[in-house]
Amino acid sequence: MSESHIRSLDRMLDRLLTEDIRPLTEARPPEKRLVGVCNHFAVLMVGMLRAKGVPARARWGFGSYFNPPFFEDHVLGEYWNADESGWIRVDAQLDEVFRKAAKLDFDPLDVPADRFLIAGDAWGLCRAGQADPSKFGIFKGDLRGLWFIGCSLIKDVAALNKMEMLPWDVWGAMPAPGTQLREDQIRYFDRLAALTRAPDDFFEELRRLYESDDRLRVPATVFNAMLERHQVV
Repeated sequence: MSESHIRSLDRMLDRLLTEDIRPLTEARPPEKRLVGVCNHFAVLMVGMLRAKGVPARARWGFGSYFNPPFFEDHVLGEYWNADESGWIRVDAQLDEVFRKAAKLDFDPLDVPADRFLIAGDAWGLCRAGQADPSKFGIFKGDLRGLWFIGCSLIKDVAALNKMEMLPWDVWGAMPAPGTQLREDQIRYFDRLAALTRAPDDFFEELRRLYESDDRLRVPATVFNAMLERHQVV
């Protein structure tokens, strides 16, 4: 299970090839696979696409297809489709076994925006009273609420700046579990939501904000909430 705490693509590949030196195109038996979570699927996919010259990025948000009617904490990848001049969301975690078990009604290679809500959209819906914040978060420990969406917003900003972190990494302006957000925190997350809902339009502002704001930028050391200790990134 320690493999689920690997952050970098290089280390993931090193671990995979240590277990089985065959090319990555060859399927491995379960005991020779890497143990990971949604973040690992997204990072591997994004890395492969970038290596082939395809623009790609990880996005943080919430999936509606794991535990309805709840929206579970999730991360997937987007790639730029030049023919359609737009970003396409792909959930690389949804293999054939998962699709059949969950009876999915959409194509994992083109995930609809209402089946995976990016953090900014989830925040906007909750702020407008069109969604219940208590539906957004993670089933383990019933960690849900507007504070959780705020944490996801920070991780989404980091991912848009090519810092794809673990789901349980904590740093900067992330609220503590169960926090009742203050007005200044709400305004702060309002701004992040607006920027991340249209990252191409606000690309330069997102870059400047990330580089200049210590509350956003991933520091050299983050707190791993699962292991309950600080770790060097």
